[in-house]
Amino acid sequence: MRSKESMLRLHRFKCEDKRRQVAEIDFMISDLENKVLEYSQQIEIEEKRAGISDPSHFNYPIAAKSIQTRKENIKTSISGLKQQLEIANAELAQEEAEMRKIELLVEKSGGSVRNIGETTIGDMRPGMIS
Repeated sequence: MRSKESMLRLHRFKCEDKRRQVAEIDFMISDLENKVLEYSQQIEIEEKRAGISDPSHFNYPIAAKSIQTRKENIKTSISGLKQQLEIANAELAQEEAEMRKIELLVEKSGGSVRNIGETTIGDMRPGMIS
């Protein structure tokens, strides 16, 4: 019984860790997408200032070229993060499925799934708090 409860705690921890990872990647993607929009606006301002919007023109603003390069690099980063997000979501789904299996095992063996991993100070034995 105790080993099943320990496994359940472990899988709950892993699920929470994956959820945090998914949230972090999602936040990074959102932040970088905002940066791409910001760079697009900066490029537009530079083109209007110079009066040239053709990147192949010999007098196209160097600042706009530089910003465009950064923008493309960020788009590449976003693409990589989206792949990582897909993988993290798949791993989360797999971990949640594994956790559900263990929850069922604990329930079948007569344990209470709800309270496992939710230890309160009142539940602790003397000497457990360091």
